Amino acid sequence: MHDTLDRIVAFLAGIGLPPRAATLGGDTFLPGIRITRGELLYDPARIAWPADLLHEAGHIALVPAAHRAALDDALTSEQHFEHGGEVESIAWSYAASVRLALPATDLFHDGGYRGQSPGLALSFSLGVYVGVAGLVALGLCAAGDDARRRGVEPYPHMLRWLRD
Repeated sequence: MHDTLDRIVAFLAGIGLPPRAATLGGDTFLPGIRITRGELLYDPARIAWPADLLHEAGHIALVPAAHRAALDDALTSEQHFEHGGEVESIAWSYAASVRLALPATDLFHDGGYRGQSPGLALSFSLGVYVGVAGLVALGLCAAGDDARRRGVEPYPHMLRWLRD
C-alpha cells in the first residue's frame, strides 16, 4: 500500500497538484482524505484506499484554475463547473491509474463508488469510458477519430492533466 501511495503522491506532485500528508482528525468524506482550500490532504495512518487520492485530485484538476483555492470537501452549487463533475473525475482518475500502471481494482475497489465499482471496472475494461466526453471538451485528451486525425494517442492517454 505504501508503494502505491508514494507513486500516487509523486505523480500528483509532478502534474502540479501536490498532496500534503497531515494528521486528519474527525470524519472525512473518504477515509483519510480531505480537500481544504483547494489542497488535497491525506493521513497516511488513516487512508484506506490510496487510489482515492486520484479521484479527489481529479475533482481539483477539473475545476478552473482560478477557482481551485476555494474548494473544500463539501462542494457548493457555485463550485460546479461544466465538465467538472463526478463522471469526468472518474475518467480523469482512471487515466491517471493507467498512467501509473495500477490495477483497476485499486481505483475501483470494493469500498468505492457507492457499490458501483464492479460496473465501472467492467465498463472501463471494455473501453466504455464514462466521462471522457467532458475531458475531450476541455481539451485534456482526444478520443476516437479526433485522436487519429490529430495524430495523438487516444484516451486514456492525457494531453494535459489540469484545466486552465
